[in-house]
Parts: sequence; C-alpha cells; structure tokens
Amino acid sequence: MTLTPSHIIEYLYCPRFTYFEYVLAIPQYEEKNYKVMRGRELHDLKLEQNKDYLRRRIGAVSKHIDQYLTNDLIRGRVDEVLGLSDGTMVPLDYKFAEYKDRVYETYRTQLYCYAWLIEENFGKKVEKGFLVYTRSRNKLIEVPITDDNKQEVKDAAKAIGHIIENNFFPKATKYKARCVGCTYRNMCIR
Repeated sequence: MTLTPSHIIEYLYCPRFTYFEYVLAIPQYEEKNYKVMRGRELHDLKLEQNKDYLRRRIGAVSKHIDQYLTNDLIRGRVDEVLGLSDGTMVPLDYKFAEYKDRVYETYRTQLYCYAWLIEENFGKKVEKGFLVYTRSRNKLIEVPITDDNKQEVKDAAKAIGHIIENNFFPKATKYKARCVGCTYRNMCIR
C-alpha cells in the first residue's frame, strides 16, 4: 500500500487514526463532507483555468500541471510543480479556503509530502512551496520547507507502515482536544 499526504496528515494528527482506518478497516466516510466535495470540484475547475500570472509572480521558468508522483512509500497528485531560475522546484497547491492570517499545519504537511515526492521524481531541491487560497481572491502564500520538515513526513510514512504491517495499536495523540471531533472517539480506548 502506498500512502497519500492525507494518510500522513491523519497519522500526525493522531496515530490511532491510522490503526482504526487501515488495520481495522473502519471507514471515516469523508466523502459525505460538503466542504471536501466542493473543494474537489473547485480544485478540478482551477486546474483548467489559466494561472500564468501566479506562475510569473513566483518566478517560474517551467511548469508541470496536475502531476501524479510516487515513490516507494507515498503517492500524490500535485496541482503544479514549478521550476525556478535557481534550479530548485516548488509545489503549488490550490485550496478551496479563505486565508485567515495563518497556514494550517495540514496544508504545510501536504506541501512537505509534495516536496519529498518532487525531489525524488525530478531530482531537484525543494526549499519552499506555495498555496493559493481561492476563496480569498487567489491569495498566494509562500511556505518555507526545510530538510527537517521532509524528514518528519518520511518518518511518519515509516511509522504508518509499521502500524499497518504489524497490527500495532499506537499511543493516542497527546492533544486531548483532538478527540472531541474524532470519527473514532467512541471506540478508542484512552
């Protein structure tokens, strides 16, 4: 099983999420979530629209649109992979969201996963990524990406593999507030 950035995000939120969904095969029914579905529809629409002005602002010298990338552990579809004049590359991801003066950790983690995939598939360094907030008039936000950020998602991917392959029941998140809205809270033993 190759993982997606969503698997990494869920694991980093709470390792038990991985256990319930992928070891016990109890689905979370994300498809019923309106915002997720609307985001996917808009996401598809944005891929069809011309975004040359955003690419110019970033300083892109090459572009790869709607790129499916994979390695031995994860896979993902990056909205855009842009080459910069300094020889580095960046992921650009469209979000069906408003920008509210902060970048959510889930968005950062997704960019870290994409950076890992870009480096392995294109052989180019990734030091930053970009988010486009479509509900804030396509506001462009730059997100720094460090080697530590990429290592964190690599370590998470390996830990997920350990949970799934060994039917390992991990410790729950140390942030108890996360349990309140969790799909699995009624079956989780804290």
